[in-house]
This record gives sequence, C-alpha cells and structure tokens, in this order.
Amino acid sequence: MNQLDALKQHTTVVADTGDFKQMGLFRPQDATTNPSLILKAVQKPDYAPLLAQTVAAHRGVALDELVDRLLVRFGCEILALVPGRVSTEVDARLSFDTAATVARAQRLIALYQAEGVAKERVLIKVAATWEGIQAAQALERQGIRTNLTLLFSFAQAVACGQAKVQLISPFVGRIYDWYKKSAGAGWDEAAQAGAKDPGVRSVRAIYEYYKRFGIATEVMGASFRNIGQIQALAGCDLLTISPELLAELAASDAPLPRALDAAAARELPLAPVSFDEAGFRFALNEDAMATEKLAEGIRAFCADARKLDVLIESC
Repeated sequence: MNQLDALKQHTTVVADTGDFKQMGLFRPQDATTNPSLILKAVQKPDYAPLLAQTVAAHRGVALDELVDRLLVRFGCEILALVPGRVSTEVDARLSFDTAATVARAQRLIALYQAEGVAKERVLIKVAATWEGIQAAQALERQGIRTNLTLLFSFAQAVACGQAKVQLISPFVGRIYDWYKKSAGAGWDEAAQAGAKDPGVRSVRAIYEYYKRFGIATEVMGASFRNIGQIQALAGCDLLTISPELLAELAASDAPLPRALDAAAARELPLAPVSFDEAGFRFALNEDAMATEKLAEGIRAFCADARKLDVLIESC
C-alpha cells in the first residue's frame, strides 16, 4: 500500500487544484479551488476553451456574473470526476462585506442548481474575517454549506465553530512560511519538521479543541509545502493536497500511521473558549502571524481576481 492509499484510511483526501484533468490519477473524495488556481488553469491550452465558451454563451451579463459562471463551469467539470464536494470561492474583494458575501454565495448556489448540481455537493469558500464568518453563519442557516478559508489562528477557528460552519481550511504551509521567514538564519528545519512544524501544531490544536468539545465543524488542513506536514496530520478530518504532493505520497511505500486521534482528543484537559466581535478582533490582532497572513492572502486572491477579470474582458 502506498502512502496515499494509507492516508485515505484515516483522512478524507481532497485535491487542491483547478486542473481537473489530473484528478482521475489520485481518486480524491472532494476538490477545492481558489481564484489563483482557476487563473492558472484558464491560462493553459487545455482549459482556455472553457473560458472562451463561458464568455461566448453569456455575453452582455455583468463581469462579476461571468466570473461566477466560469467558477461554476470548472466546479461542474470537477464534480463529474469526484464523488463528493467541490469548494468554490466568493470573490475575495467581498471579504469585509457580510451582505455582499451572502448574496454572491446565493448566486453561486443558484448557478450550480441550474446545472443540476445539488447544493449539498458544493461548499462556498469564504475568507475567515469576522464579516466572512457572520456571512457563513447566515448561509448555513439557509442550508448552504461553507468552507472558511485563509484561516491561520485559533481565534478564527473558535469563531467558525461558534458559527457552526461546515468546514474550515487552516493553512499549514503559509503558517510555516511566516515562522521560517521570521526566524531567518536562526531557522532549524529539522527541529521544526513533522509534528513540530508550526503549521502542523496549529491544526492539531484546532482539531483537538473541536473534538474535545464536540464541535461538528470539519477540519481540513490546507496549503502544504512538503509531505512531512501531511504525514504529521494523518487522521485529520480532511486534507486538501496539491497534485504534486499527491504524486509524492503515491510514490512512497513507507508506513503512514495515524497522527491525530479524535478519541484521545476528547480526553484532553482543555478549557472552552468563546469570542464576541471585540474579543475576536483583539485576539486576531495579538497574533502577528495570523494578522499578516490573512491580509496577505486576501490581497493575493484579490490580485488574481483582477487578473481573471482582465482575461475575461479580453475574450
């Protein structure tokens, strides 16, 4: 048994890509996309026709609707290949507008339903700002499932659990990146690897807290830099993994034991935590890494969203 097959015994494996033609190689349960992945995909010759066809079929509609229709087209193609769910992201430029996020999510779901896709097969990705979390809470009450992304802190995770969102995506690799850059020449890669990786530690703390207090929100580790981070989180509810790292796991026959255990977590002596808006904003502000990476992530997704706009307008 290779490590990818072993991982699937403990964890739901999700493909982190807009390149749906690679998915059949690894047989993931679910798939996630984001603006950067879609932008990368539509610039490939294999996927350029999807962009051209979408624009040609809907000329005259507003640019933001064209973008959503393109995202849904990719999502439908992906759902033809995976048995589970696809995550589709609300425009990051709405990350601080609760009402606009709700409206955009409702439109995405309506577009999927018009294509015959049940809303249960779609997770709407929303940035884990305070406004995004409130939007997700409202959507969940409407039966629209959400995936809270750009999550870097325990405070964000607690607030998402309070909001009863379906799933969160803590970003392992970007947390690792920040601590490595901050340490500079003092960074010791071996001492910060595997279970000691700061991104891995963050996800473990969230996972254990959720299991200890019976929080139903699913934890999906994301943004991996190496398979050591993945191995150290075997047993997490879900892990979303790039095709390159999926291939590395599939090429290894080394044992892959479970690293996270829900039953053990339920016995941990942890204290419950809750946040109102002021407490959430203060806790996030106190975490320099999370504050910087959340802002950086939103800026990057916004930049790629603008590039995608330009591509669509040029068709």
